Amino acid sequence: MNQTIQDILTRRSVRKFTDEMIKEEDLQLILKAGEYAASGQGKQAGLMIVVQDPAMLERLERLNATVVERDPDKVHNFYGAKTVIVVLAKKDVGTHVYDGALVMGNLMLAAHSLGIASCWIHRAKQTFETEEGKKILQDLGITDEYEGIGNCILGYPAEELPEPKERKENWVYRI
Repeated sequence: MNQTIQDILTRRSVRKFTDEMIKEEDLQLILKAGEYAASGQGKQAGLMIVVQDPAMLERLERLNATVVERDPDKVHNFYGAKTVIVVLAKKDVGTHVYDGALVMGNLMLAAHSLGIASCWIHRAKQTFETEEGKKILQDLGITDEYEGIGNCILGYPAEELPEPKERKENWVYRI
C-alpha cells in the first residue's frame, strides 16, 4: 500500500505522551507540511504558533479549560504534550475555517509519518476571543484579525496507538 495512504489509515488521536521533546528537525518538517496545506484561492489564510515554553503551555491550557468553565487545576486538555501548534486563520478570508482545518490535518498526518503522536484540541476559537488570548496575539505582534481553529498537541506516544473505531455504514454514496 502507498505510504501516504497507510499514514492516513493508521493515524490516531493520542492523549498520553512521553516527557521527551520532539526533535527540532521533525518539528520543522511538520511545520513545512502545515505551510503546504491546500487553501481557498491559494490565499494561505492559516497561521501557526509553536508553543514549547512550559509557562505559555500552562497559560494556554488553563485558558482553554476556563473558556468552557472547567476547573483549570483539574482539567489538563493538552495531556502533557511538550509541543502545541496553535492554528489560526485570517478572518477576512472566506474559507479561513476550512483552510485552518486543512493545516491541522497536514500537521497531524506529517507528525504521524515521523512517529510523533498528535491530537486536535478544540476551543482555540474561544481562547483567542478572550482578552487574555487577544493579548497573547498582540504580544507576538499579530495585529490582523485571526480566528483560532485548533490546537495541535504533539509528542511521542507513551503507549501503543489505539485501534481504529469501526467505520460507520453508508459513508459513501455513488451516482
